[in-house]
Amino acid sequence: MIDRRHLLAAGAVGALLPAYATAQAFTSKPIRIVVPFGPGGIADLTARAVARPLGENLRQSVIVENRPGAGGIVGGELVAKAEPDGHTLLLMSNGTAVSAGLFRSLPFDAQKDFAPIVTLGFFDLAVLTAANSRFQTMQEMLAFAKANPGKLNIGTINIGSTQHLAAELLKTSAGVQFEVVPFNGSPAVLGALRGGQVDAVVEILGPMMTQIASKAVRPLAVMGAKREPALRDVPTVAESGVPGFSAASWNALAAPARTPPQVIATLNLEANRALADLELRKQFALLHVAPAGGTPEQACELLASEARRWADVISRAHIPRQ
Repeated sequence: MIDRRHLLAAGAVGALLPAYATAQAFTSKPIRIVVPFGPGGIADLTARAVARPLGENLRQSVIVENRPGAGGIVGGELVAKAEPDGHTLLLMSNGTAVSAGLFRSLPFDAQKDFAPIVTLGFFDLAVLTAANSRFQTMQEMLAFAKANPGKLNIGTINIGSTQHLAAELLKTSAGVQFEVVPFNGSPAVLGALRGGQVDAVVEILGPMMTQIASKAVRPLAVMGAKREPALRDVPTVAESGVPGFSAASWNALAAPARTPPQVIATLNLEANRALADLELRKQFALLHVAPAGGTPEQACELLASEARRWADVISRAHIPRQ
């Protein structure tokens, strides 16, 4: 399995870019990055971190436009139907890959109606318990689940979210039975954990770091292929008795399909340059996002492989299409 969290080493950013893609100014029309989620989340903050150096590189205004709604469908449809001139971009996420397997019908085909430009970054998920939990390690929790099928409860945000599907993947990968309990939003998940309604939760790591620092919650394991640099003592799930396990979320930029190849090449070049910006990297570090980069072809393969992977998880978990 590709270590998606470190798709390209920092020193290799831009090494595979098309030679003919040179920096050039777009027209006076601003470039929009449509974020299909509300403000303040990792997707939004990632887009805003990228917008500044990308705009500087293109010598053009780059604005972030939040279009939340319907699990990312509202924003996705807007971009899929936009003029394919490079001025309207989509902040793709793991949810874009999940959508095909989760929804009965969509107003777009994620793999046909978008032209991926570049993978921006990967961010980890974690399995966490309350500070007073009886489980001190991931191994202890999995051992309890094996000895007591169906008695362990793990909370996540809503059905079909990356957190929810990662918990379902953990269940099948570890060969254990536990209940995945969905809640309406991260605050409700945290409240359920601290209130003892669930034994553990699967959540995006970055927003939970303040809770970890204050010792309100305890991380048992991170779900990516490698340990989180800020939590060197916390093992991965793979190191905790589930060999080969890896689940992370990601963001990428995409344009509408039929966008001219030379426009995609220019955007790819300048986005890779933006990802090397020192200020951006500081912002990403605060968000616990690992910068990626790479070619449009790599971003396209990521989308396709993740769509296949999560469709399989949805099928095996018998999650009804929405």
